[in-house]
Amino acid sequence: MSIEIPPTPPFVLIDGSSYLYRAFYASPPLTNSQGEPTGAMYGVLNMIRSMLVQVNPKHLAVVFDAKGKTFRDELFSDYKSHRPPMPDDLRSQIEPLHRMITALGLPMLVIEGVEADDVIGTLATRAAQQGQNVLISTGDKDMAQLVGPHITLINTMTNTLLNTEGVQEKYGVGPELIVDFLALMGDSSDNIPGVPGIGEKTAQALLQGIGGINTLYENLDKIATLSFRGSKTMAEKLVANREMALLSQQLATIKCDVELDLPWDQLVINTLDTEQLKADFNRYGFKRWLKELESGVFEKTFLQQGAVNTVFKKTDLETTSNVDSKSTLSDEFYETILAQASLDKWLAKLSQADCFAFDTETDSLDTQLARLIGLSFAISPGEAIYIPLGHDYLGAPNQLDFDLVLNSLKPILENEAIKKVGQNLKFDFSVLKTHNITLNGIQFDTMLGSYVLNSISRRHDMDSLAERYLEHKTVSFEEIAGKGKSQLTFNQIELEIAAKYAAEDADVTLRLYQAMLPQVKAEPDLDHVLQKIEIPLLTVLARMERTGVLIDSNMLHQQSIAFEKEMRVIEQDAYLLAGEEFNLASTKQLQAIFYDKLQLPVLKKTPKGAPSTDEEVLEELALTYPLPKLLLRYRTIAKLKNTYTDKLPSLIHPSSGRVHTSYQQAVAATGRLSSTDPNLQNIPVRHEDGRRIRQAFIASPECKIVAADYSQIELRIMAHLSQDEGLLNAFASGLDIHKATAAEIFNVPLDSVTSDMRRSAKAINFGLIYGMSEFGLAKQLNISRQDAKEYMQRYFERYPGVLDYMERTRQFAAEQGYVRTLQGRRLYLPEIRSSNGMRRKAAEREAINAPMQGTAADIIKLAMIAVDKWVYDNPNYNIKMIMQVHDELVFEVPEIYLEQVTEQIRVLMESAMPLDVPLQVDIGIGDNWDEAH
Repeated sequence: MSIEIPPTPPFVLIDGSSYLYRAFYASPPLTNSQGEPTGAMYGVLNMIRSMLVQVNPKHLAVVFDAKGKTFRDELFSDYKSHRPPMPDDLRSQIEPLHRMITALGLPMLVIEGVEADDVIGTLATRAAQQGQNVLISTGDKDMAQLVGPHITLINTMTNTLLNTEGVQEKYGVGPELIVDFLALMGDSSDNIPGVPGIGEKTAQALLQGIGGINTLYENLDKIATLSFRGSKTMAEKLVANREMALLSQQLATIKCDVELDLPWDQLVINTLDTEQLKADFNRYGFKRWLKELESGVFEKTFLQQGAVNTVFKKTDLETTSNVDSKSTLSDEFYETILAQASLDKWLAKLSQADCFAFDTETDSLDTQLARLIGLSFAISPGEAIYIPLGHDYLGAPNQLDFDLVLNSLKPILENEAIKKVGQNLKFDFSVLKTHNITLNGIQFDTMLGSYVLNSISRRHDMDSLAERYLEHKTVSFEEIAGKGKSQLTFNQIELEIAAKYAAEDADVTLRLYQAMLPQVKAEPDLDHVLQKIEIPLLTVLARMERTGVLIDSNMLHQQSIAFEKEMRVIEQDAYLLAGEEFNLASTKQLQAIFYDKLQLPVLKKTPKGAPSTDEEVLEELALTYPLPKLLLRYRTIAKLKNTYTDKLPSLIHPSSGRVHTSYQQAVAATGRLSSTDPNLQNIPVRHEDGRRIRQAFIASPECKIVAADYSQIELRIMAHLSQDEGLLNAFASGLDIHKATAAEIFNVPLDSVTSDMRRSAKAINFGLIYGMSEFGLAKQLNISRQDAKEYMQRYFERYPGVLDYMERTRQFAAEQGYVRTLQGRRLYLPEIRSSNGMRRKAAEREAINAPMQGTAADIIKLAMIAVDKWVYDNPNYNIKMIMQVHDELVFEVPEIYLEQVTEQIRVLMESAMPLDVPLQVDIGIGDNWDEAH
């Protein structure tokens, strides 16, 4: 299928309201220096720019919905009534956006009493009737009813075109039946009710089998003869809901006879209002465009810079690819490779491709045990293959030889020059490594791209990204494999279903890459973080995960026994204090004992109004009452026992004899890594119990554990960021920073600082990093708020640069809506301008801490990359990097190489990122992790 777009530019109609909501919800919460939201404006202008580049139209209109009700609200009072009110941050951007669009010389229409769809429909049909080709830019499926010989839709989010054949393919009915399709099944986005009991498949069956709604009601007796489920009773449903069906039909129909005084051919692009654009670009912080305006090149660059990964270019209008022009994510060009000739053809394609997306399918998420079941590849949107390798259900077609396929793919996958794109490539890297394939040439990871663009989002999985960027709902694994205990593994899934699922994964990944790449490239700092930190790190983490760590299970077993005995003793002591037996793990019983029987003070309540027994409350009560103190100890031991001493031995892998954690790159908003299954980053280090657990992390024979830990890294970053002379000098002189701070605060010579003074100074040093208040400091040091206030005042008097940094950071965060690390990583702060004082203060504390915590995360990531490369380049040392925990790297090193290796590790870690103060790495060596720490 191809779409004929003539060489003369079409009349372009832009659905401005669709653009507006997409830009608002897809963009990070950007603001200008006055704290005014700007993300939606910037996003809409960028999308308009992209459209101008692709088409270079002479006739164009940007159409927005008007305020107030339309004729549809009179027809149906609940029309769109379920939609929440427009967010204030979006509402405030509409007027300036309209002003800037007009200043760009672009015709803009806002017609009261009708929707933007109706205005677009009227203009499109009038132009088409005169033989003019029309291109409608929208993401609204209602618009598919307008498609015809002269009218095509383009979805700018997915860069896909939709013509008559595309509508038929995507919706199962032609444009002439789209209204009836929506009327039967309803449309939740507009609250069009539809007919109860009719979904997408049923609506398609009715329309394909008999015809539109009017025809259906004329042929009710024929419905029972159709083969879909429920056809026998469908006529009764239609009769019972006739009024609703006809009302829904009216609501879904785009009005194409809106009274418009302006003919379509008078909607031409005019000259720029340069002065107005300068004023608006300056106010809203669009600095690049402002600079181009002032240099006189804006009109040219505004048109040229959007030409990235477009569906078609203005020089290619007559030769649009039949793949690119397809309806979004059709599987028409998906192929299952079962023959050698097909494989050879695709091997040639992949070898010649500059870049392709790929994905592995396995029978397990455990990379140590997972069998490779198949691979999927996509080289252009809509064109994807699946190569089955390990399907074992009865009746599976003959599959190509496993080793032959992998041996054929190995030089392609290992070729650095052929760029690869994937989603969570750390997993694929590890799976391929099991088969002696080292994945090289990693160009982009869509999970990491999403994370770098907006780290505060918790949804970087493919399904979520497809909905966000492509407006496509992917087929979930549960849909094809089932749930729970009866869930099939991938090798058991019918090949035809499995192949479409796998090919879609590769296709979606490629499309996501094309959608994300312009956004990442538009921000050089974010591009740097992705390409120089996150993508190189994924292979480092994969190697660490595969290596694992050696555990002494007997030692852990003995610790579990000791914990169990102590818990039983605590239980008996608690029963005596309470005067009765009770379940120490039951919140309800604890509340009854604490507050009803013992009448302890209620310090905090749960969201439901019950007195709280959380850890914070227990810590406060434990200062005065013995039972809460016992409970704290019980909870600590129970958590360590359940999480570590009981569980770790069960996680020793049968194939390696080691424990393999999984490092998560796209979770913590600040850029820090986290680990799961097991979580190795929460083992307490300052308590005897935690140290005993760390003693079970041991080295292989003739090896030692080496722990390399950054010393006071966040304070050093604070010194660099604040440029405070006192802090810079203290670190440059190699002083004990807490002792030096104590000398300044308490105005005593350095050698007169007591341990209590140093402890207070340490609390202040670290407390300020986390935005601690006077109240918090007073509580931690057990002093009065007045004393805490005086300590902090003296601190800022001695270190004025720190206070200046904090104020600058708060202001920057309030203006921009985010803060940055030294490498350019961003942390967005949605609550930084909240009207709720507590939320705003919390966001300000986060703003102060995040650049330090995030920079520390970047530093250790860069160190891991550098050390890994050195280890990889020096295999004779047989070094294993086995763990990363906060600011610490842990290695397993042969004893004979300890001196050379530890010195090199120190050099690489201390030079990972240049700061204005020296980074310091403390290195410990031992037979186990505790000894080395």
